[in-house]
Amino acid sequence: MNSPNDAVPGALSPVREAGELRVTVVICTRNRSAHLRHCLQAVSALKPPADAVLVVDNSAGDKETEIVAREFHARYLVEDKIGLSQARNRGMVESNTEIVAYLDDDAEPDKHWLEYLLPPFADSRVASVSGWTTLPEMAGSACKNEPPRLLSNQDPQWFEIASFGGLGLGSNMALRRSVCEGIAIFHLQLGLGTPIGMGEEHYAFVSLLSRGYWAVHVPGAIVTHPASEEDVGQQAASSIAYWLMLFAEFPAHRADLLRFLWWRLRKKTLTWPRDPQTPGRVINSGWRVYMRSICCGGWLFWRTIIHR
Repeated sequence: MNSPNDAVPGALSPVREAGELRVTVVICTRNRSAHLRHCLQAVSALKPPADAVLVVDNSAGDKETEIVAREFHARYLVEDKIGLSQARNRGMVESNTEIVAYLDDDAEPDKHWLEYLLPPFADSRVASVSGWTTLPEMAGSACKNEPPRLLSNQDPQWFEIASFGGLGLGSNMALRRSVCEGIAIFHLQLGLGTPIGMGEEHYAFVSLLSRGYWAVHVPGAIVTHPASEEDVGQQAASSIAYWLMLFAEFPAHRADLLRFLWWRLRKKTLTWPRDPQTPGRVINSGWRVYMRSICCGGWLFWRTIIHR
């Protein structure tokens, strides 16, 4: 991943200036109070602590979820329009700090998570910072000494890096609130709870970078998250629908998108950092799955367009 000539913004060591970089941690949840409790326990141990914690209940309201949120002195609110993007956008609007950090309800941050996640925001050009998301059993092998990586739209590969996981996952990210005001930074037709069901965080990264802001990935900001199992056919169809969304919404980068997809279909190793580097289940599933998924993915994309 290339970077501008400027040095990576913010301190590279885990240092936070007192009274600066105030942050709200937003946890979106839906009928999973047991997971939420474990997440909030980890958040309560953060050093330094978050300035505010906000639990967004993406349901009609759940008493047990509210009880758990209150137990950890988190603000609780209900967003009854279903969809992870709806909940994340609501969390952004309801926060009153300049930095808004996001966790999934089944994720657990390392106690030094914010120490590493926040310093890059000292540079006003940085709009998003993401960390390293790993399986719980692999947490001990995560390397905090790996340097941060900066990405801007001056990098010739920025579009594919931001679109396809080079900046990490939505279960471990923070955004600058002032650059997201007035827009739904998480696309309402993407993410869990929508037909496509994925890609909302990557779309947000692309949107911010396309506007000239910078993104930073900090491996030292570690969050553990269990693996999620998904049918490979459904995963492939969702991926194709997401690719079609990118193709439609970013016409200036269609050549970049097609070049990346051709590279992956040939099962080539990525030329920029991502875990995993090698092709995953979708690419390795074979042409029968490809053809079936093209039809299903096209239908998912069409459903997305007509329901806007």
